[in-house]
Amino acid sequence: MYSMASALAPADRSVYTLSDTMSKNLSLKLRGDVFEQMERTVRRLKKPRNAYINEAVAHYNLLHRRRGLAAEFARESALARDESLRVLAEFEALPDELRE
Repeated sequence: MYSMASALAPADRSVYTLSDTMSKNLSLKLRGDVFEQMERTVRRLKKPRNAYINEAVAHYNLLHRRRGLAAEFARESALARDESLRVLAEFEALPDELRE
């Protein structure tokens, strides 16, 4: 949840509101193979399951955020390309000789 206090916090996020630091409960169903692989990894890393899942979700969120930004960049780039080609065509239509 986004709060007005967090919107007014400095960019370095040195001020936190209660909603920024509170954990949220989540009921999660995993396929058996995914669960077993996660359990092996958690044991190998000696990391709490909750921390591992938090890191995995944060990583997945970042991945999709970057994919979204890449798609947005591609759309904007295509728009800029079309405009650049239009301007180039206008310049090419100008006479090549300069008047003195």
